[in-house]
Amino acid sequence: MREGFQIIDSHCHIYPEKIAAKAVAGTDTFYGTVAKCDGTAGSLLEINTEVGIDHSLVQSVATTPKQVNSINSFIAETVKAADGRLTGLGTLHPDSEDQRADVEHLIALGLKGVKLHPDIQRFKIDDYRCLKIYELCEEYGLPILMHTGDKRYDFSNTNRLVPILETYTNLTIIGAHMGGWSLWDEASLELAGTPNLYVDCSSTMAWVPLDKTAEIIRRYGAEKVLFGTDYPMWHPRDEVNMFFDLDLTDDERRMILSENAKKLYQLEI
Repeated sequence: MREGFQIIDSHCHIYPEKIAAKAVAGTDTFYGTVAKCDGTAGSLLEINTEVGIDHSLVQSVATTPKQVNSINSFIAETVKAADGRLTGLGTLHPDSEDQRADVEHLIALGLKGVKLHPDIQRFKIDDYRCLKIYELCEEYGLPILMHTGDKRYDFSNTNRLVPILETYTNLTIIGAHMGGWSLWDEASLELAGTPNLYVDCSSTMAWVPLDKTAEIIRRYGAEKVLFGTDYPMWHPRDEVNMFFDLDLTDDERRMILSENAKKLYQLEI
């Protein structure tokens, strides 16, 4: 708790210890960043204790179909060993031969949603190969945390996201990085008011001035925004500090820090 607030970090990447350094380096190369943490669950839990983060949603993404089940099993095992301090999201891949089996497997593992990263997984959001994923997540009530936005590419920008939101109206998508990484303001102007879209503030405050971040939050509405640090890219302590420097009301902070995530993922913390 910080100043009486419960904090749920809704956007964390974790990797097995033996490959964490390589995985983090790959992300650094992709974004031109230098990660502040090592990407292991052990470090995340230690940092959460130090910073006062009560709970984290953890995930990873499959870059090939054959990785899907092993990654989902790793996430589930890590969550189980964390004594209630973590909740897991599964991964899916559009080239899988049996999407339903993959979805049913991740549900059986106790995972609470799906993480997709179109830019790293190299598929366009509206590619026909992805439609089965959306159908199944809508059918099973699984929220999708989706990386959105990148001005360098055309995999996950609003032109591809809007048709999915309009077609799968009972599917909840959480658009990471305020709905459009590197296109934060432009994306929010187009996406705000979409009924089945939430966003998170991960990988936003490190680039976007805090007054503009607060403006974007209010454009979406605090009831539509989740707190996320994008661990290990950024240190959760810095993200929490910046968040509390935003000019928000306590009610807005409570919704963003915990209430929205509890509702979306049906968390009891």
